[in-house]
Amino acid sequence: MKSTMLGVVVVAALAVSGAGVASAAPSSWQSMLDGLVAEGAVGVTAEVRDGAGLWRGSAGVTEAGGPRPPVDGRFRAGSVTKSFTATVVLQLVDEGRVALTDSVQRLVPGLLPPGRITVQDLVGHTSGLPEYGLALLDTDGVPLQRWRTWTPEELVRTALRVADPEPPGKFGYTNTDYVLLGLVIEKVTGRSHRHEVERRILRPLGLADTRVPGAFPFVTGPHARGHVVAGGRTVEYTAVNPTLFGAAGEIVSTTADLNRFYTGLLDGRLLRDPELAKMKANGLGMEHAYFDRCRQSMYGHGGGVPGYNVVSFQSEDTTRRITVSWTGRTTASMSPLLTSMLAKAAC
Repeated sequence: MKSTMLGVVVVAALAVSGAGVASAAPSSWQSMLDGLVAEGAVGVTAEVRDGAGLWRGSAGVTEAGGPRPPVDGRFRAGSVTKSFTATVVLQLVDEGRVALTDSVQRLVPGLLPPGRITVQDLVGHTSGLPEYGLALLDTDGVPLQRWRTWTPEELVRTALRVADPEPPGKFGYTNTDYVLLGLVIEKVTGRSHRHEVERRILRPLGLADTRVPGAFPFVTGPHARGHVVAGGRTVEYTAVNPTLFGAAGEIVSTTADLNRFYTGLLDGRLLRDPELAKMKANGLGMEHAYFDRCRQSMYGHGGGVPGYNVVSFQSEDTTRRITVSWTGRTTASMSPLLTSMLAKAAC
């Protein structure tokens, strides 16, 4: 799956060796954002909280010839949505309304082939289901039908036409799992994934700049325009019908709101200890990056949809956090710089 379609853009469980890293000065953070632009990003925004306090900044442009991206600008958060979706599912587990061992074929009848895929298989990406996005993107990773409204059922059926499912149990990252979790939430609660995320997460945490847009194709408020590389050229790509991403990647947010979300998740306001422990230990909608040099764990997620990319990670005690969003291409040369940024935030 191309990184432009909800894919994770930073490898989980990073091991960074060496001595502790001194807290970066604002000029150092700024130079790192500038470095991402030099490596191919169009615009970058970041919010970092470390031992030196809070730093926010941006680099590049909102679009060709435009100003710098607003530091409080919105963007499509891609697969960071999965952390929101998994949180709702684990809240339902805590409430006794669904179990991780429940059969998805029973909860969502008539959609999957016979077998026994569990809710935990979906949350932990061990369902064996194929990826639907492979059939819906062109060779540049851009949606073939930009404005179409997709139902979750259509996306799952598309995945099943791409390839036959594998037996459950082996890890295989696929957005199909989380589209199905959106349906599980709907079947269990009688309300939409959007409604439950807003009711259970956005309003309690005061995430006023975060949206679950449904079929609304535009990014409103201050924002940088999304950009993709198509036909060898970098072109603007902001508006798209987000039903293509659904519960796997539709959320629109800001760097500040994503940091607040992971703070609320890790400090126990959204999940009690048993469910949070399952999430962290089993990679249920949240990735783990470990920095050996300072013996620090960071939890979060990365992702991207056409036009936008993001990484958002936070220390277990919530005192250190970083969210970086960028538009345009994601190149292999960005990975060491992003890893260095996470290490500075962690150590």
